[in-house]
Amino acid sequence: MVSSSRVIFLFDVDGTLTQSRKIITPTMLEFMKELSSRVTVGIVGGSDEVKIIEQLDGHTEIAEYLFSENGLVAKQKGELIERTNIIEKLGEKTIQTFINFCLGYMAKIHLPVKRGTFIEFRNGMINVCPVGRSCTQAERDEFDLYDREHKIREKFIAAIDAEYPNLGMKYSIGGQISFDCFPIGWDKTYCLKYVEKSFDEIVFFGDKTHPGGNDHEIFSDKRVTGKTVTCPENTRELVKEELARLGL
Repeated sequence: MVSSSRVIFLFDVDGTLTQSRKIITPTMLEFMKELSSRVTVGIVGGSDEVKIIEQLDGHTEIAEYLFSENGLVAKQKGELIERTNIIEKLGEKTIQTFINFCLGYMAKIHLPVKRGTFIEFRNGMINVCPVGRSCTQAERDEFDLYDREHKIREKFIAAIDAEYPNLGMKYSIGGQISFDCFPIGWDKTYCLKYVEKSFDEIVFFGDKTHPGGNDHEIFSDKRVTGKTVTCPENTRELVKEELARLGL
């Protein structure tokens, strides 16, 4: 049996703790509060901190660690550990070349709808959204279904790779409408450097664990016990199974 003080449960947000871009439910919130009294909890999401806190309905106390943008902005108990900047890594010229290509590509594709905010620049990554992040929830759902059939995001990423095979960037599809772009190695495994020496057991729960999904790298990392979830309700069931496995 492992000591609970040496165990950390890491959680994705969209599709794991909440429905995509929705607020955490009262049931899930109470479950996570109770869990945080038993093991250390961390949240690792691709979104920026503001969006993650919004989805948690402001209840950051459920997690000791908050890793936004895959851990490129890392906090413990509300205090900043480190902030990593993509501009310092790639340089302005490379970033502008990349953004210009993406805007040009999006100008040529036709979708059920297009709205606004197609490129969102974050500290450690660039988020590309073909439909536009200002779309409504109904339009988000519509694009999600369209993308499942027509593979808009997969084809977009393939086009970037074909144009810039040596850019040193990695792309991961997360949520319903966008994909994240970041330097190789800046996926969700980035956050592990902050916890791997403090814990004997690291368990990760996420929904996009398939190759190409933004949970895949951390899910398959040898330092982690990865669990694939299908929805927040399933997350609760798998957490209970892991607690039982660990004797907690």
